[in-house]
Amino acid sequence: MTTLPDRPNTALLVIDVQNGVVAGAHRRDEVVANIDTLVGKARAEDVPVVWVQHSDDQLKRDSESWQYVPELVRRDAEPLVHKNYGDSFEDTDLEALLAERGVGRLVVTGAQTDMCIRATLHGAFVRGYDVMLVGDAHTTEDLSAYGAPPPEQVIAHTNLYWTWESAPGRRGGTVGTAEVSFAAVAED
Repeated sequence: MTTLPDRPNTALLVIDVQNGVVAGAHRRDEVVANIDTLVGKARAEDVPVVWVQHSDDQLKRDSESWQYVPELVRRDAEPLVHKNYGDSFEDTDLEALLAERGVGRLVVTGAQTDMCIRATLHGAFVRGYDVMLVGDAHTTEDLSAYGAPPPEQVIAHTNLYWTWESAPGRRGGTVGTAEVSFAAVAED
């Protein structure tokens, strides 16, 4: 259903699962294990896995906190997108990488739910992609000291509102790791 012509393929996005980003994240180990399962499934189905890695003043490039968690290992042939903004498309080569691969549908995982995950979901959606959020494969840290709800509520709310996201010619949705299908969804 994507509005991007001639782009029937799906890609798995693994966003910012870096040591410093997920160190104190809600259900960190479970989320990382779910992402690892999805990476394995995507590889087995010859679906592109695209890794996204954030850097900024608090997350210095090449530092230990900037590195991906050791449980997730990127293959050399899998693209790595470096970003400095929440939306993984903003000022990066992500769009070009996806276009090269004929991708019009994204399966999104990673961290942090209330920052880079939400920004990328919306960024992809407004650019014409179908965007599926894996509800048990994204996480965030506890920012309740700053007025945010507890992480489990942030995650639940994001899963809830993304479940029914739709617009002309494209759709969103939320699915669990076990239900992920990398096959394109037929048009209604």
